Amino acid sequence: FFSKASSSLEDVGESSSETEEDDQPVRRQEGGTDLSPEYWGIQKLAKYVKGGDPTATLIALCSMRDLNLSQEACQLAIKDTGCLEVLINLLDTEEIKCQTGSLKILKEISQNVLIRHAIADLGGLEIMVKILDSPDTDLKCLAAETIANVARFKRARKTVREHGGIKRLVELLESISVGLSCQAKDTETARCGALALWSCSKSTKNKKAIHKAGGIPLLARWLKCSYTNILIPVVGTLQECASEPSYRLAIRTEGMIEDLVKNLSSEHEELQMHCASAIFKCAEDEETRDLVRKHEGLQPLSVLLDNSENKQLLAAVTGAIWKCAISRENVLKFQEFKTIETLVTLLTDQPEEVLINVIGALGECCKEQENRGTIRRCGGIAPMVKLLSATNRALLVNVNKAVGGCAMEPENMAVIDSLDGVRLLWSLLKNPNPDVQASAAWALCPCVANAKNSGEMVRSFVGGLELIVNLLKSKDKEVLTSVCAAIANIAKDQENLAVMTDHGVVPLLSKLANTNNNELRRHLAEAIAHCCMWGSNRVAFGETKAVAPLARYLKAKDPLVHRATALALYQLSEDPNNCVIMHENGVVKLLLAMVGSTDDALQEAAAGCIANIRRLALATEKAKYG
Repeated sequence: FFSKASSSLEDVGESSSETEEDDQPVRRQEGGTDLSPEYWGIQKLAKYVKGGDPTATLIALCSMRDLNLSQEACQLAIKDTGCLEVLINLLDTEEIKCQTGSLKILKEISQNVLIRHAIADLGGLEIMVKILDSPDTDLKCLAAETIANVARFKRARKTVREHGGIKRLVELLESISVGLSCQAKDTETARCGALALWSCSKSTKNKKAIHKAGGIPLLARWLKCSYTNILIPVVGTLQECASEPSYRLAIRTEGMIEDLVKNLSSEHEELQMHCASAIFKCAEDEETRDLVRKHEGLQPLSVLLDNSENKQLLAAVTGAIWKCAISRENVLKFQEFKTIETLVTLLTDQPEEVLINVIGALGECCKEQENRGTIRRCGGIAPMVKLLSATNRALLVNVNKAVGGCAMEPENMAVIDSLDGVRLLWSLLKNPNPDVQASAAWALCPCVANAKNSGEMVRSFVGGLELIVNLLKSKDKEVLTSVCAAIANIAKDQENLAVMTDHGVVPLLSKLANTNNNELRRHLAEAIAHCCMWGSNRVAFGETKAVAPLARYLKAKDPLVHRATALALYQLSEDPNNCVIMHENGVVKLLLAMVGSTDDALQEAAAGCIANIRRLALATEKAKYG
């Protein structure tokens, strides 16, 4: 039991974003099918492989290779007849011809998931890693290619690393000095090494091991080569490793973005896909987004959207466009290339992984007013709203952002409302995932601000106000921040504010006042300012101890926090008791400095609050001394 437990702990960091399809091989059904002639052929050859002298063994291996080893029947016959153990034992001999013959067969049959697991169980990987030290280049290449096939599952990848395989595979990339003139034959050793590293790189620990072994500069050099057969595993490895920040930094600083962009225009779709996927992961970083633009990578990405039949390529390309669109300069370029119009056409009849990226890209693009109109004119709002009924978390988060972005235009808002989009957004506040809740609440802010008769619209959602007020009990900071922002908008309508007051909005907002998070402080202060406008809410905020913490917000470094806080304090200062608390907490001195602000709203609120405090002080003095 204890050894199993420690083994599972060691596996932490082995998993990848990739689906481990073959981690649990499906056992084939025994019997029920006629055995093929190849099966019987292998059974006859098995006795020579097992019991013959080296010459007989070699002849039997050659005969076995003449069979169609890509057929599952042949692959499983080798396993069932006990040949697999013999093939692995042959690897541990000094006979290079026998080792070569064995590896040629193992390379073919390890395409089968059951065989892969059996090779690992029989200790085959450890021997193959040793062969990587062989002076025979062909033998090393065969060993690396077979490792590439076998290391498609977690335990195998771990075995390769623990027996020093990563360092040896990286050394295979050192075969020659690389240049654009590199010969096709020269690339074979590096190609096999890169293939094996690609399989191994699906593990986080192996990514670190490749980095430590000096793999990054070697991969960067091979990226300059013009041969597709080496470029595909090299870029495949890089895009797999780009999930690690250290690799993203290296890809940027080693000048690899230019090469990735260049290969987007390759004739090979698989290479294009891996280049786009690498850009997708690397463009999380602003400097990389700028480099993609500088090296003119935005146009080839836009052109690749036309190849909508290849869904894997489309997912990578739309992902790269999404991340590149985080930078405004890139969005302006996408406008030139009519990318937004093409993205809108991809909002229907696409797999989820494509939709997530398309809607993510549109969400970034609609930060520009012009693009919000483009999306509407191209008929993009209806399919967007339809996606609010999806179930995928990442898709919902992106759809919420995009619908919220579009809702900043009153014309768009009218379309969203007519399609029942606001009701769908509101219902997503019930989603159990906090990311979905927060993105829905953020999206509701422009919807409430720009809808005609928004107060009435909000009241039409039965239980809607109670739902949003209760979200103030969430433990998630982003949910709390977005809900405060939504409440600030909703509270502008007196009837809705009255209903929220009945549902206990005042004590719930007050309870959040001791936060140190500036984003939450800003939106909380705005919500408090607007919620003061009903009944005795100003007094209630004082009684629920919201005033003193708010006074401390004025010491924050964020000017947006200052503005919202001054507005809240101005509203709260209409109550004499609150003025006393403010004065005790030293707000006058802090507000005086803000009276000279260039921000008109901050200036007026600060002055108004000081005036109220001063007025109270004068009244108190007058009462005291007559």
